[in-house]
Amino acid sequence: MLLSTSVHKIMSTPKLYKTEAIVIKASDLGEADRLLTLYTPHLGKLKAVARGARKTKSKLGGHVEPLTHCLLMLAQGHTLDVVSQSQTLHSFQSVREELGRLSLGLYAADLVNSFTEERQENFPLFRLFIDTLDWLSVAAGTTRQNKQDSAIHHFELHLLEYVGYQPQLQDCVHCHCALEPVTNYFSPNTGGIVCPGCREHGAWVKPISVNALKCLRLFQASPREDACRIRLNAELSQELKQHIQSYMRHLLERDIKSATWMDRLQK
Repeated sequence: MLLSTSVHKIMSTPKLYKTEAIVIKASDLGEADRLLTLYTPHLGKLKAVARGARKTKSKLGGHVEPLTHCLLMLAQGHTLDVVSQSQTLHSFQSVREELGRLSLGLYAADLVNSFTEERQENFPLFRLFIDTLDWLSVAAGTTRQNKQDSAIHHFELHLLEYVGYQPQLQDCVHCHCALEPVTNYFSPNTGGIVCPGCREHGAWVKPISVNALKCLRLFQASPREDACRIRLNAELSQELKQHIQSYMRHLLERDIKSATWMDRLQK
């Protein structure tokens, strides 16, 4: 029975299929091809080859650039699927034309790539990603830096929620008591905040100010429109960045290269 079911699944899988996708990474392959990492609404992350995409007259080239939202026709291959057709749904051209916005978009793409496994559907994450790119393309060029920071912090915290690593910000992760409005401590290895009395139970804890904890809670609980109304001064923005990125580094067990580039551009 199990064998026949497996055979049926293999035989019923279409050789050609269509899907929306956001190109989160593209690299050269051979003399003229491109290897794409795609994030799709219902198939999750997948890799595919765009044959001849680097040729001058290629019909695919302009439709498979990083951060492009496209509609693809793919053919199943032995090791990698092959892009046979591509249509741009949204180029997010304004994001890719400005270094500041580009760094934010590529950072978001890097996080999606880093925190997801291939062929694991996560529609809320796809929606979050495309909504963030849409906001960057429309608003980021005309808003202050603190609103850009707020939008990215909102993206980071909701991404962590959708991939199962939402930090605990309401109660102490050790004693489970409600946190008082005092200086508490962020503990990446325990996944959230520890109170002053439990500080010794968390490794590599860093103090977190009352305002920083309030902001993290708002980013975690609010839609992006509300999050972008939060006013962040340079000191508070830097504190939030340190806490979130230290937690992500702990989860990934490595540095996030795109975050370093983003920080350099902002400075």
